[in-house]
Amino acid sequence: MRKPFHFHQDAPLWIPDEDAVKEEEAMAWKLLSLTQINILLEQDIAGVQSYMEMFLNMKEPLTSLKQAVLLDYYVSGFWWAKALEFTPVQLGGLLTLLNMLMNNIETQHMTLEDNIQELRNAMAGIGRRNSEKSGGFEFFTVDQAKAIINYLKISIFQHYTLYEFLFYTPREEIVLGDENVVELVKPADSPFPAPLEEGLANNIYSKFIAQIPGEEDATKEMEGGVPLEEEAEAETIVDPLTGYTIEDVQMVLGQLTGEMLSGIQTEINERLQTQQEAYSARIDKLKKA
Repeated sequence: MRKPFHFHQDAPLWIPDEDAVKEEEAMAWKLLSLTQINILLEQDIAGVQSYMEMFLNMKEPLTSLKQAVLLDYYVSGFWWAKALEFTPVQLGGLLTLLNMLMNNIETQHMTLEDNIQELRNAMAGIGRRNSEKSGGFEFFTVDQAKAIINYLKISIFQHYTLYEFLFYTPREEIVLGDENVVELVKPADSPFPAPLEEGLANNIYSKFIAQIPGEEDATKEMEGGVPLEEEAEAETIVDPLTGYTIEDVQMVLGQLTGEMLSGIQTEINERLQTQQEAYSARIDKLKKA
């Protein structure tokens, strides 16, 4: 029921009480607030969908069938009413109606007939003043109420069984996956040699396999290696005979040669003596035979 208007003596017109106005619009803000409705009015269809996801706390509309269906349900209803130039209060009221009917299916498990009766009760009093029956949606006009009923016929009521299936039938979560075996190139290190030059593109071979001499030297220096000049000096060969005369060298060589030859001569004599004894033993055996 609407609250009576207060009449101000200083004013020529009847001015509605502020509390009465708020009560008349109470059903408009059951789902979204006035601020949220105004934000949606400034968006295109993609923006409405994005903000509706945030306002309704839908975190997985791309993977959840239920959230995707509900998001489409509310966005379509809002966009339809916006095209008919509904006021923010009327837009909020329509979203409240949509939410009420969908909640009746999901939580109350109402049949189609019962849900239609709920809609009739909610829209009672539209176009009537001081009606005893009021659903709180008197901010709609009669023409708007007819348009809303026609819209609900082709949206929620026409697909009522599908919405029941959405809420009542459990669905298995199918996880799709694929397992692939990838063979990686083994590192160019022992015992695996580097790839052949013929088996690689020239730019890849030049960049990753072959090294330019200048870059190789620079790399060694950057890694803390010995600079090239110092490395060349370190590799200078020192003559081990420095400080010796020719006579000293001849004397040392003579001593080494004598020692080597004496050892060889002794070994030869021992072998000859062994062979001589062996032959003598054979000759003695032949004589006795």
